[in-house]
Amino acid sequence: MKKILIFVNLVGLLIGVSYGMHGPILPVFAKNVIDASYAELGLIGFANFIPYMLIPLFVGFLLHRFNSGYLLSIGVIINSASIFLLSIAQSVPEIVGFRIMTGIAHAFFWPPSESIISQASSGPSRVRNISWFTGFFVTGFMIGPLVGTVILDDLEASYRFLFQIASYVLISALLFSILASRGRVRNEDDVFSFSSLKQMIKFPEVIVMLIYCTASFGMILTVFPAFLNDRSMTGNDILILYFIFGISRLATLALGEKFAKRTSLTLIGATFAIAFGLIIAFYSNSIIEFAIALLMMGFGFSIFFPLTLEIILSKTKNEIHHTLIGAYETTFGIGWAIGPIAAGFISQFSGIGAPYFVFFIIGLFVATISISKRKSLEPKRTV
Repeated sequence: MKKILIFVNLVGLLIGVSYGMHGPILPVFAKNVIDASYAELGLIGFANFIPYMLIPLFVGFLLHRFNSGYLLSIGVIINSASIFLLSIAQSVPEIVGFRIMTGIAHAFFWPPSESIISQASSGPSRVRNISWFTGFFVTGFMIGPLVGTVILDDLEASYRFLFQIASYVLISALLFSILASRGRVRNEDDVFSFSSLKQMIKFPEVIVMLIYCTASFGMILTVFPAFLNDRSMTGNDILILYFIFGISRLATLALGEKFAKRTSLTLIGATFAIAFGLIIAFYSNSIIEFAIALLMMGFGFSIFFPLTLEIILSKTKNEIHHTLIGAYETTFGIGWAIGPIAAGFISQFSGIGAPYFVFFIIGLFVATISISKRKSLEPKRTV
């Protein structure tokens, strides 16, 4: 593996550890310490992801002007600061502001990383390398909850101290992002134009699946931990469940190349897995039942990313890939923003389990559409 890919994978690993340490606990902290309502939890999640609807396009433009490794380093610095600031938050508006910072930082994490990987590989190797990168991030996200459990349980630390440690872990990724900037990560032949963004519209079936997947994922990351807490799961139970979630995601990514051979069937299966995972969560009351639900959703959420990106990149010209990566990540942002705000308000006014039933019904509808459009869900194969 090229050195630059090793460096970007290590960045993904450390950011994943940091996210796994604090992410599942933040909604519990906001609900129990700051006294946030479910509607406010949805707002916090919305604030986290709303920048991702716009900033990736801006980052896509910057990728044509600056070294991808430098942009990745900016994301690491902002992200670390935003997580540290959570440790001093005293109100919902403060958390909202700090999560907006996180959303901006996240936009400087994925697009530059994808750009580095896409320039260093192509075709089947690109699917493999993106799966490896996502796998490193997911491994970190799987390790993070275990580290968080040790800090909260064995060290008897507070949620605020946990956020501080998570920020220190994340800033350590700066070393590897700087090393990644020393590689050749800019293609002088790339062309940026807003007209090339229209290429994304040529993939409506992919867009629908992505928005459903990311909306559901955003809900699971931002509102679901509070739902688990209200279903009698402790903070440590929640961290263990997200460790199990990480195992499912990592196992799925390890089989990414095999799944890529049957892209359309895999994506349809992933949609069903997410939908049925949500309905199991709706009826669950024990840690075992929730673990089964998260195992199913872990498969669905993980396989979407490398396969849908390859569908789009394989059917478009190389010189507009930077722009399309920005548009692709913006699509993620739309889903991530919709999911938490919708789940928060549905929970507030229709019951804490209602969002998972609603998203189950939507998932069945999306899967049915995908079956009828199966041919459009295959990438362009190269010999």
